[in-house]
Amino acid sequence: MKDAFYFDEMTGHQGDTLREPYQNFDQWFQSENPARLRKKQREAEELFRLTGITFNVYGRAEAAERLIPFDIVPRIISGREWSRLAKGIEQRVRAINAFLYDIYHRQEIVKAGRLPAEMIAKNEAFLPQMVGVSPPGGVYTHIVGIDLVRTGPDEFYVLEDNARTPSGVSYMLENRETMLRMFPELFTQNRVQSVSNYPKMLRRSLAACAPNMAGDKPTVAVLTPGIYNSAYYEHSFLADKMGVELVEGHDLRVVDGRVAMRTTQGYKPIDVLYRRVDDDFLDPLNFNPESQLGVPGIMDVYKAGGITIANAPGTGIADDKAIYSYMPDIVEFYTGEKAILKNVPTWRCSDPESLKYVLDNLHDLVVKEVHGSGGYGMLIGPTATKKDIAAFRKKLMAKPGNYIAQPTLSLSTVPIFTKSGLAPRHVDLRPFVLVSPNKIDITPGGLTRVALKKGSLVVNSSQGGGTKDTWVLEE
Repeated sequence: MKDAFYFDEMTGHQGDTLREPYQNFDQWFQSENPARLRKKQREAEELFRLTGITFNVYGRAEAAERLIPFDIVPRIISGREWSRLAKGIEQRVRAINAFLYDIYHRQEIVKAGRLPAEMIAKNEAFLPQMVGVSPPGGVYTHIVGIDLVRTGPDEFYVLEDNARTPSGVSYMLENRETMLRMFPELFTQNRVQSVSNYPKMLRRSLAACAPNMAGDKPTVAVLTPGIYNSAYYEHSFLADKMGVELVEGHDLRVVDGRVAMRTTQGYKPIDVLYRRVDDDFLDPLNFNPESQLGVPGIMDVYKAGGITIANAPGTGIADDKAIYSYMPDIVEFYTGEKAILKNVPTWRCSDPESLKYVLDNLHDLVVKEVHGSGGYGMLIGPTATKKDIAAFRKKLMAKPGNYIAQPTLSLSTVPIFTKSGLAPRHVDLRPFVLVSPNKIDITPGGLTRVALKKGSLVVNSSQGGGTKDTWVLEE
C-alpha cells in the first residue's frame, strides 16, 4: 500500500504495522462492503454540492465556483500526540502576539539584535499606522491558523503561520457534520473529541475582546468583501453559525465616533468586527483610496478605542515567510523557552550566500513567495520541468528578497478511499486557535488538506487538493 520512504500515519514507516489510533477504524473498514462505501462517498459529494460548500479559483478561465473534494477516510490523531501539539501551538501563538505588540511599540527584539531592523522597516506587511496602537485586550491575532506537517511518529514541523485572516474552518466543521451523518456508528466506536462548538467559542472569544465602551452583550459582525470572494461561503457560514450579521463595506459607516451597520431600525453600533478584508482595502481614507470594500474612517475609530478589528491591522507581518525563518528566536525571546514545534529549515534569498545556494540547488528545493498563499507563485523543484526551473531562476535573480526556499520534506501520508481500496496520499494540518485576553482555545483537530493526486505534495484546494475529517481521540 505504501512507499517506505514516507511515514504513513496508519501503517508506520514500513507499512506493515497498524498504528494504535487507527485500530478501531481498520476493524470497521475491513468489515464494510466496498460498494456501500463507494455509495457513501458519492452521497457525501452530493451533500457538499447541496450545501454549497464551494471555493473560487482565481486567474483561470473557468474561475467559477468549484466543489472542494472530500475523502471519507478520517485522519486520526491520538490524544497523547495532540496534547504535545497543543502545547507547541499555544507557545507559538503567545509568542506571535507578543512579537506584534513589541514591533508596533518599543521593538525590543530589534534592539536586542535578535531580528534585523530591515526585516521590519522594509517589510510591506508592516503597517506604520499601527505604531503605538494597542488593540483592546492586547490581542492582535484573535484567530490563528498554524500549518503543520509531519515526517515521523513524533516529528511535526510548522510549515507556516496564518495570522492575517486564516480560512478553512468552515470545511473543518462541514467535514465533521458530513461524517456524523454518513457514519454515525464510527463515532460510537471511537471517542472522538468534538469540534462543533467552534462557532460558539469564536463568538465568545471575539466578544471577550470588545472595547471598554461596549456593554455586557457586545455586538459582533463579520465583514466580507462580497459574494465574489473565494472564501465567501465561509464568511456567510460563520456569521450564520455565530448568529451575527454578515456585512459589506457599504452596509457600514462612522456615526458619532462609532462604526455602525445599517439595520431596519436605522444604524446600530458594532463593537467587534471580524473582518475578512485585507488591510489595504479596510479604510480608503487611511489605506488604498480606490477601495470599495472597506469603511471610510474605521481606522480612526479603531485608534480611538471605539471598535475591535479582528484580526488587528498589521498582523500580516507575523506570517511573512521571511519573518517565519526567525520564529525559533522569536519564540525564545518572548517566552524564555525553546520552541516546542520545529521550523522547517529556511533560506532567505535576500541573503547573497543563501541565494547562491538556492540557485545552485533549485531542482531539490521548494521556493515560495514571501507574501504568497494558496500554493500560487511557488516552485517545487523535484517535480518541476527544466523550463519551469529556468523561468523561476530569472524571477529569483530579479527580486531575491521576494522569496525564501526550503528543503522538500517527506510529508506523512494518510489513506484515502479509492476504487481499488485504501491508498496513501500526502497531507498537512491547519489547527485553528482562538485568542482572547485571558484564554487561548485550540480546536482539537483542524483542517486536514490532502493531495489527491498520487505522489503530489501540493495539498491546496486551488491546486487540486481535497479535505478530510480530522479526529483527535480522547486520551
